[in-house]
Amino acid sequence: MPLSLNEIRTRAFNFINEWKDETNEDAEAKSFWDQFFQIFGISRRRIATFEEAVAREGRGKGFIDLLWKGTLLIEHKSRGKDLERAFTQAKDYFPGLKDHELPRYIIVCDFYNFRIYDLDEGTDKSFTLDKLVDNLDLFDFLSGYKRHIFKDQAPINIKAAEQMGKLHDALKEIGYSGHQLELYLVRLLFCLFADDTNIFEKGVFYELLDSRTAEDGSDLAQWIAQLFEVLNTPQENRLKNLDESLAAFPYVNGKLFEEQLRMAAFDSKMRKILLDCCALDWSSISPAIFGSLFQSVMDEKARRNLGAHYTSEKNILKLIKPLFLDELYEEFNKVKTNARQLDAFHTKLSTLRFLDPACGCGNFLIIAYRELRLLEIEVIKAKFKNQMATNIDAYINVNVDQFYGIEYEEFPAQIAQVAMWLIDHQMNIKVSEAFGEYFVRLPLRKSATIAHGNALRIDWQSLIKEEGVYYNYILGNPPFVGKHLQNAVQKDDMELIFSGVKNAGVLDYVAAWYLLAAKYMANINSDCSTAFVSTNSVAQGEQVGILWGELFSQQHVKIQFAHQTFKWSNEARGNAGVHVVIVGFALKERANKFIFTYEDPASEPNAIPAKNINPYLVEGKDLIVISRKQPICNVPSINYGSMANDGGHLILSEEERVEMEKNDPASKAFIRPFLGSHEFINNVQRWCLWLKDVLPSELKKSNATLKRISMVKDYRLKSTRAATRKLADFPFLFGEIRQPETNYLLIPGVSSENRKYIPIGFLSKDVIASDLARTVPNASLFSFGVLTSVMHMAWVKYVCGRLESRFRYSNNIVYNNFPWPENPSEKQKEAVEKAAQEVLDARAQFPNASLADLYDPNTMPPALVKAHQALDKAVDLCYRSQPFPNETKRIEYLFELYDKYTAGLFTEEKKTKKKKTTT
Repeated sequence: MPLSLNEIRTRAFNFINEWKDETNEDAEAKSFWDQFFQIFGISRRRIATFEEAVAREGRGKGFIDLLWKGTLLIEHKSRGKDLERAFTQAKDYFPGLKDHELPRYIIVCDFYNFRIYDLDEGTDKSFTLDKLVDNLDLFDFLSGYKRHIFKDQAPINIKAAEQMGKLHDALKEIGYSGHQLELYLVRLLFCLFADDTNIFEKGVFYELLDSRTAEDGSDLAQWIAQLFEVLNTPQENRLKNLDESLAAFPYVNGKLFEEQLRMAAFDSKMRKILLDCCALDWSSISPAIFGSLFQSVMDEKARRNLGAHYTSEKNILKLIKPLFLDELYEEFNKVKTNARQLDAFHTKLSTLRFLDPACGCGNFLIIAYRELRLLEIEVIKAKFKNQMATNIDAYINVNVDQFYGIEYEEFPAQIAQVAMWLIDHQMNIKVSEAFGEYFVRLPLRKSATIAHGNALRIDWQSLIKEEGVYYNYILGNPPFVGKHLQNAVQKDDMELIFSGVKNAGVLDYVAAWYLLAAKYMANINSDCSTAFVSTNSVAQGEQVGILWGELFSQQHVKIQFAHQTFKWSNEARGNAGVHVVIVGFALKERANKFIFTYEDPASEPNAIPAKNINPYLVEGKDLIVISRKQPICNVPSINYGSMANDGGHLILSEEERVEMEKNDPASKAFIRPFLGSHEFINNVQRWCLWLKDVLPSELKKSNATLKRISMVKDYRLKSTRAATRKLADFPFLFGEIRQPETNYLLIPGVSSENRKYIPIGFLSKDVIASDLARTVPNASLFSFGVLTSVMHMAWVKYVCGRLESRFRYSNNIVYNNFPWPENPSEKQKEAVEKAAQEVLDARAQFPNASLADLYDPNTMPPALVKAHQALDKAVDLCYRSQPFPNETKRIEYLFELYDKYTAGLFTEEKKTKKKKTTT
């Protein structure tokens, strides 16, 4: 067991005094290093050997002064000798060492001068013997007090996961698979971590594998099986004649080694992989990151993109800080000078309960636990007023059993269980560093509760066994599964959770966690708060009205904080990113509410105070934008374009049009331009056979047209949908015809979120709009001006649904609910119309450019930029005389206007529904 820091310092002083006058390498070097290791309470004989023989290229055999395989090589000289040359000599031994034997550290020394090289970090530090006490931190790999720096990503995590992946493949190849393989790897993970962090005596696991097992690996599985049994056996119950290599291991408990596993089998290659794993510095592993990486080793496809899907600590903190951590620190700062209040606060920390009902490998639980432990350390420091504490274990009250999780897959659930012990030990080391007294929890008497099962079918409260104890915080990152990607089980889950909720079939899978969390908080009537990371669909489009309508009206939730859309990503290879929001909510009000805004999805957030946060994650009343068939303002109606439902036989590419007109000139009379979103924006030529109101006698003049009509008929007759088969009676017509009779304004149904404006434009009635476009017949220049302004775009960004991250323009949600300017004057309208025409004129200066080119943020012509800026200003003045300082203020204003416009509509709609019901 590691010594306290105070004891290590005392031993270092004694060592300095004893060796300050020594000069002779041959006579005393071995004693010097034996006693040096004793400073840290380590028996050199257990981990390192003197005079290790090693072959040197072209120079015969050499002898390393001291070698701790995989960790440290020491080259010792008589006092005053050249240490630079000694370092070169040390490096010369490397070619003769196996990969797993290569050290991370090299020390060269002449009794008085020390020089330590960290080959991984590329550092080189020198000091003299009399300064040893001041440089003890350089030997943290010996002391067990290694300082951990938590980063989003570290190469050691990737390397470790890749090595475990190799071992996984090798074991699976010999037929060791399934649950037993998963648990076997989880146990090895624990042993590797324990070997480098003083849960075990340092290096005993590596020593067992390296020195007691045969090089061909034939007996390795037997030794590992014995080790697992020993780790599950209390000291007093072990055999009296147990091999000393096994007796050195502590009793672990925690049920990790309880289950009996069948014995695996190893060969020399597999043994080398495991020894290579041992050579890594597992004390530097981040349990939060490594859990997800480790899970991915089970899937070869996922492993090729290793690290792409883990949840970074930085992003997790975006959730846990406003959920609970900021408030706890605020409370701590208020009470830290009052002993009685500080004691009460400390007790409170030990009673908090946390649940992640979709915990995966436990990332959120791990970071939440880590931060709670760090806060507790600050509490204890305040109690002792930064004096050194004794009997520190009496003051550590926060423990892993305050944390609960539910996970659908068994393997990540096992990883989460072990990872919580790993982070617990890392935090125990932090305690040891802070107070100078070694602190460890062995055997493992408490553990996090991680349930394996479907969180939507498990009673969340059932995980807590104590009567009258409830969760204080529910948090996590539930699955991102859209309505079209849900499997049969997930659809059944949604039907169960949203039974009786109208139109719930369109909701994403994550919505179920929102409703269950709200119901849990309502049932226990406590101060529980919840925060989830979710796809931004929960705050956009038609899902808002359905989900939040239920949460507001039935569960009475209040949004306490929110992160607007940002990119959930990391810095690993194959960087994966998805656009998400974070929503924190509860049944109680909160005095300090914040909205975290982003200039763009990849930027850093800005915290904006808010009085109330609506479900679109902006400040405003708790209103929802419902689906409407008619506009709330007196403006032209919008419609979808026409849908062919033809198997592609009425649609022509440019090449097909040219060929058809060449071979059958009569067909030219029926061919019309055909545009959807993509064709309109990118200037792609596409055509269709538009045969509405065409006389049969005219059709018969074109054999090519008749042939295509016949193919449409066959396609529709073969359909499994009755409605489509019925359309076979009219094979010359589009399945759904909604083409305007007049010229019209076209709005793309899908458009890139990267453009400042959705490109819209006027088209002739002879240009057929596909069902992927939206049409506004009889639209004026004023309509065009308002719809292509930043005011309308603010509404689009917050209200419309998304296809991936692209805008999906909706008639019933976006257009019909848009609050147009209230009673603009004729002068204001004329200003908008004039500016709108200037935008069209600026476009016309580039007749060969597509709208995609013109509206690309990087290539938008200056003339068009200036025209839009003038238009934006003219539209703004139709709303109010004061300028809008930013987009947030625009959308807040629009929601206020929407609330004003719809206040009477809700009453009228209710009356209409009631009248229809009575009739």
